Amino acid sequence: MNIIFMGTPDFAVPSLRLLLEEGYNVTTVVTQPDRPKGRKRVLTPPPVKVEAEKHNIPVLQPEKLRHADSVEVLRQLKPDLIVTAAYGQILPKSVLELPKFGCINIHASLLPKYRGGAPIHHAILRGEQVTGVTIMYMAEGLDTGDMISKVEEAIEDTDTTGTMFEKLSLAGADLLKRTLPDLLAGRIQAVKQNEADAVYSPNIRREDELIDWSRSAVEIWNQVRGLNPFPGAYTLWNGEVMKVWSCVNPKEEVPKSRQVTQAGGAKPAPGTVLNSTELGLEVMTGGGTLWLTEIQPSGKKAMQVSELIRGVKIPDGTVFGN
Repeated sequence: MNIIFMGTPDFAVPSLRLLLEEGYNVTTVVTQPDRPKGRKRVLTPPPVKVEAEKHNIPVLQPEKLRHADSVEVLRQLKPDLIVTAAYGQILPKSVLELPKFGCINIHASLLPKYRGGAPIHHAILRGEQVTGVTIMYMAEGLDTGDMISKVEEAIEDTDTTGTMFEKLSLAGADLLKRTLPDLLAGRIQAVKQNEADAVYSPNIRREDELIDWSRSAVEIWNQVRGLNPFPGAYTLWNGEVMKVWSCVNPKEEVPKSRQVTQAGGAKPAPGTVLNSTELGLEVMTGGGTLWLTEIQPSGKKAMQVSELIRGVKIPDGTVFGN
């Protein structure tokens, strides 16, 4: 059996390793082209390419998979099965029709919830307590194919998008291991998705990263951990971008707030710093207060607030977002 594996980021690497460890014949890996990364814009290969080259597997990196020449290359490879995991391009019908056993995708959500390119981000942003992995047959629509198997994974209060990427990448590989024998033996009864329950999770936009301090402390806490480690939530401090990387769970007990009274005795505006201590920065929100513990002022590295305030004064009454 000839298997083509398609994937790009770290999320996909455990699934590729699993196929190789289990003795499946991965003849070719398809991944995104090398991209410039970092401040020096160094051309960097995707993690899946790095893994494939460790095992001397041929790698294809078409800029557009739907181009006729790319499709013809895949046709010549005569795949029996195509396995994808966070590849980053939608497979055209001409590719979906190539393999005898179809094209399957390892998707990081419990479909039909969170179709699209950022399912882990959006699950945390929306305060979900459970997510998971779905293996499905690929269709022409965006993550609309029939579902083959699922596994759930709890989202703990301590989790970020980064930790969930790791958990779900391993869960996806394990699910693939348990699913493939039944799929190849024809024992799968795939289930159609309920379109009425579909939720989309588009790629994160710049406006999704900006903290709106009029939202509740819990919503902002979810935003911060949902955008950690990339791309990061941010606010403005003295007109410059300040990233917020972590904060205290608003449900945990924290020291009682020492309220800052504004002119005329008005309630502090959302974004107002109420306390600046070794614990962190207590900031007023539209619903409760939130303690920021790790921030990154413009032009500086990320650091604990306790480290920052030893050298930089952030006076009580400072208003973030301006």
